[in-house]
Amino acid sequence: MPIWIQTAALLCVSNLFMTFAWYGHLKTLNGKPWLIAALISWVIALFEYLIMVPANRIGYTELSIGQLKIMQEVITLAIFVPFSVLYMQQHMKLDYLWAGLCLLGAVYFIFRS
Repeated sequence: MPIWIQTAALLCVSNLFMTFAWYGHLKTLNGKPWLIAALISWVIALFEYLIMVPANRIGYTELSIGQLKIMQEVITLAIFVPFSVLYMQQHMKLDYLWAGLCLLGAVYFIFRS
């Protein structure tokens, strides 16, 4: 399997964990003290780091640090939009499309050489 696919797959999984760590508590732990939410988020984030660090190490064997960062940002938006709409029950915004188009421009420029 190509390195960039391995990296992207691992970054997708890690980003799913991080999205829940950063934003999931707003829905599921809203009535709990912030310290409880922070501790639970840290536990979730630990799993994110256990996946993200190997993903970046694998990716860095063939990709530049800039390419890894842009890949991460694209994956972040690709994970965040469905999370926001489906899990957090937020309305789909046209701004997500514009942000996605800007990221496609970033992908073009960082991967063109």
